[in-house]
Amino acid sequence: MNDNYLIPANTKSGSLILGIFKPFDLILLGTGVLFSLILLMSLSMNYTWQVILVVTPGLLSAFLVIPIPNYHNVLTIIIECYNFFTNRRSYIWKGWCVKDVKDVKKSSK
Repeated sequence: MNDNYLIPANTKSGSLILGIFKPFDLILLGTGVLFSLILLMSLSMNYTWQVILVVTPGLLSAFLVIPIPNYHNVLTIIIECYNFFTNRRSYIWKGWCVKDVKDVKKSSK
């Protein structure tokens, strides 16, 4: 093969359902849509605000599982932002320097 290596672009999608969803994503989406359907069957839809209130759980759960680039979905971004702003961050920077004695190895000649 002329020493060429084929590396799959997205190896993680093979472990996902339909290449997009985790099991939790489908449970979240199904719960939101099911809750909206139950509300739709049990409440009367006389006013616009009632329709918006009934459809909100399904739309919100669908918004959370929308896949986006560089992250898995919107829920993942929200969790990452929450962790970033609530957890303690310590940035240890050790720059590279020629005079850093521990890292410079003396060559024997």
